[in-house]
Amino acid sequence: MKLEYLTTLGIAAIVIFLGHAIVKRSKLLQKYAIPAPVVSGLLVSIFLSCLKASGAIAITFDKTIMQDLCQNLFFLCVGFGFSTKLLKHAGGKLCAMIAIGACVLITLQDVVGVAVGSAVGMNPLLALQCSSASMSGGVGTASAFGPIYEKMGAEGATTVGVAAGTLGNIMGSLIGGLVAAFLISHHNLHSDPNDKPDSEANGTVNKLDNNRMVSMFAMCLLLAALGMSIYALISQIPNFSIPKFVCCLFAGAVGRNVMEGLHIPFYTPEVDAIENMFLELYLTLVLMGIDITALAPVAGQMGIVLLAQAILMALFAIFVSYNMFGRNYGAAVMAAGNCGWGCGSGPNAVANEQAVMKEYGWHNVAWVLYPSFAVIIDDIFNPVALSVFGNIFGK
Repeated sequence: MKLEYLTTLGIAAIVIFLGHAIVKRSKLLQKYAIPAPVVSGLLVSIFLSCLKASGAIAITFDKTIMQDLCQNLFFLCVGFGFSTKLLKHAGGKLCAMIAIGACVLITLQDVVGVAVGSAVGMNPLLALQCSSASMSGGVGTASAFGPIYEKMGAEGATTVGVAAGTLGNIMGSLIGGLVAAFLISHHNLHSDPNDKPDSEANGTVNKLDNNRMVSMFAMCLLLAALGMSIYALISQIPNFSIPKFVCCLFAGAVGRNVMEGLHIPFYTPEVDAIENMFLELYLTLVLMGIDITALAPVAGQMGIVLLAQAILMALFAIFVSYNMFGRNYGAAVMAAGNCGWGCGSGPNAVANEQAVMKEYGWHNVAWVLYPSFAVIIDDIFNPVALSVFGNIFGK
């Protein structure tokens, strides 16, 4: 039985409500920053897979267009967060180190993932789904590249990526605190008592406005059209393919900086709200219809690759991130954040840093700059790297 798109969206709404209800009541899920749609989406997909396996009924959803829309608008909003003013405020050297570190980590994750995957007989495209797609990229990027790799012949790539991204969230949370505690203790680091949070001091809350929301939504649609123009141009490059959402991400970044340069007003809180809304709906649509049984043939191989990724992340944070970010207390906090997004998601990075600073003291640059800037670099570089590696191994 195939449900048409409005019924599909209604089911998706139920899944979203269910996910938030479950996470709200689970300290463990909150601790590891597992997104609500991941929790309920996986539960629903398991239930539907069991129904299908029993021979009772097979339920599918008409979600192609809505899923594509949500994906592209979400990544467009991510790109819109990339501002050159952010670079100037934090200082060029640190921003450069963060950007270089992010790109090196993503590349290493893919190289190590494919190498270990090949050693255990895993399809290299599935190994990529257990590498930067799900580690640095999280569930969202893994879900986006899953269908692309499946078209290249990697059956079950979406399911593998989603499972790896979910486990990565847990890995990143466990590794981050341990890495920071080791660095702080080993190097006898201390926070600056004069370094205090600015945003918490004033206690202000950004209020959403209806007119601004409509204006920003229209802007997102316009920039998405610009992204399709970029996609049309890049598609002309021989023997190279890139997902549409990457072009939307670039369009968002271009639009943001052009508007800043021309002093055209825009409203970040509304864009953030649009981003979160489409991310939740996108993850829900992806997860609630996947076939969990597809994991069985590669579960052992996936576990070995993920163990290698966890070891890589811990070593990278201790020996590379800490040294690149300044060899001080702030660098230790950012190393914990690096473990967060490097094995799962931006919220994981925020949660890791928050936990470290609650125990050892505040660091404003690490809190304000690192998670958002590192994730933006990741969201720009990672899809490009995955497209390049995908084209190499998908032939």
